[in-house]
Amino acid sequence: VGASLFASNIGSGHFVGLAGSGAASGIGVAGFEISATYILVLLGWMFVPVYMSSGIYTMPEYLRERFGGQRIRIYLSFLALLLYIFTKISADLYAGALFIQLALNKSSTEWLYISIVILLAIAALFTIAGGLSAVIWTDFLQTILMIVGAFILMVISFNKIGGFNKMVDDYPYAVATVRAKDLQNNTCGEPPSDYMNLLRSAEPGVSDLPWTGMVFGLTINSIWYWCTDQVIVQRTLASKNMIYAKSGCVLAAWLKFLPMWLLVFPGMASRILFPERVACADPIECTKICGSPKGCTNIAYAELVIELLPTGLAGMMLAVMLAALMSSLTSIFNSASTIFTIDVWSKFRSKASDAEKLIVGRCFVVVLVFVSVIWIPVIQNSGTSQLFDYIQSISSFLAPPICAVYILAIFWERTNEAGAFWGLMVGLAIGLLRFAVEFSYLLPACGSGLPDPRPEIVKLLVGNVHYLHFSCILWIITLAVTISVSLITPPIPSQYLYRLTWYTRKDIRVRTHLSRDGILDKKTPLNDSYGTMDIQEPQEVSRLYGILKKLCCVSNASDAPPEEVISQVSAEQKAKEAAEFLNEDPYWKNVVNINAIICLTLSTFLIGFFA
Repeated sequence: VGASLFASNIGSGHFVGLAGSGAASGIGVAGFEISATYILVLLGWMFVPVYMSSGIYTMPEYLRERFGGQRIRIYLSFLALLLYIFTKISADLYAGALFIQLALNKSSTEWLYISIVILLAIAALFTIAGGLSAVIWTDFLQTILMIVGAFILMVISFNKIGGFNKMVDDYPYAVATVRAKDLQNNTCGEPPSDYMNLLRSAEPGVSDLPWTGMVFGLTINSIWYWCTDQVIVQRTLASKNMIYAKSGCVLAAWLKFLPMWLLVFPGMASRILFPERVACADPIECTKICGSPKGCTNIAYAELVIELLPTGLAGMMLAVMLAALMSSLTSIFNSASTIFTIDVWSKFRSKASDAEKLIVGRCFVVVLVFVSVIWIPVIQNSGTSQLFDYIQSISSFLAPPICAVYILAIFWERTNEAGAFWGLMVGLAIGLLRFAVEFSYLLPACGSGLPDPRPEIVKLLVGNVHYLHFSCILWIITLAVTISVSLITPPIPSQYLYRLTWYTRKDIRVRTHLSRDGILDKKTPLNDSYGTMDIQEPQEVSRLYGILKKLCCVSNASDAPPEEVISQVSAEQKAKEAAEFLNEDPYWKNVVNINAIICLTLSTFLIGFFA
């Protein structure tokens, strides 16, 4: 579980993005990785117990059980899919294709899309060959490959520049020979003075990662990612019991210390070794080197692989990059398919066979990938040249409302459906407004001689509000709307909340389920595809259906409609078993708790040491 959590998180976007941000501004980006240790412990100790006792399979399904109704469930399903497009699939494809381009010494736009096609073909084989079980096994093997390969490159990088202390001394002087100047006559591409600090100035425009945003805004984004995202949470829900789930979270937390050493520091070393390419600071030169006039720090890790490693090791590192990409993409493809078929398709096709669900899920993944590829040019022309910065900014625009609603759903029983829905809607409207404004204006590259095209009001409200600060503002607004609406509307009776909140997670009483309209529905089983519409099945299987079955590798045995299984276990017994699932062996509970405390202590020490 722990290896799968780590591998699903660390994709090509991390290899390219973390090393690139390290090359651009130092160790500040490592704060994203170190702070994740706190949130992973929060996942295992606070969120997973509620999810497991509630008996859900997907995150939208949890909110359906918690609040009733359909609108929140559908809203979150589609928003999750949008986030997959903007922050995961497109970014991973771009990062992987960029690496392949440089490895083949091809920098044209045509080769970018050729590389994307190659990556998609490999990912399709992984996904179609098997579902989540295949993903979990490949995650385990790929994690070993990633760590070993990145460790070898880290050692070679440090040896090449003369060690860690030499890197710290030389980094501020690693600049390109040709450097342009901006309209204020400031030299482009200068390393920041706080390059060895995790906590930086909060004054607008002074630092790229203000400490207030890293402490508060990043926490909000991390809770959304680690504690409510389907890709991550489904790993913990596959655990045998709570000890396994907590152990997996702690192992993943320990592994999150590695990216700082395996990716961020090598990125800084790459700038020192290849300043003319990685630290280019002239729009014309940068366009020649990597195709982006705004900088080429994204090629930092690829430069290390290509220039420092012998042929055999370079090939192994290419395999590591592809392994990371496959792990990320296969996880996303399976999760997106699950969300769409269970939370959307089953609403309209309650009697769909397993074969139909498989076909629909895989066809939907194709559509998702197509839209993601169309979005890649937007990533290439985003405000900064740092891929990781782009990913985090999108999360800050769309994720905080989800984080706020999940926290209230789990820890405040008074939260109701109306409050959650309107909180999400207001948060989405504000987030999409910032999203639209952010990408409506293409900021010129430093040294291009072009003025900032944004109106003064946009500069004030958007340019001076860091995306992590915006995340805090959006979270507070969503929280306020949700609480206010919940207080002025009727509460959900307690019998609907057994094992759905932190305070009722061990309650053995039988939970009454909310129907589609929010009224009593005693017949709804714990994990039913509730609120579905009975649409008549076609009488004959079409030729197109047969073709799709062959393309998606679906057997004829899957054509039978799902049989209703009548449980012989009483509702009272099910409730008792769900609550007892959280029981833990005292010895192993102490072992896991001590490990978590040591891990968090080390995190706190590192943040303080590099503050």
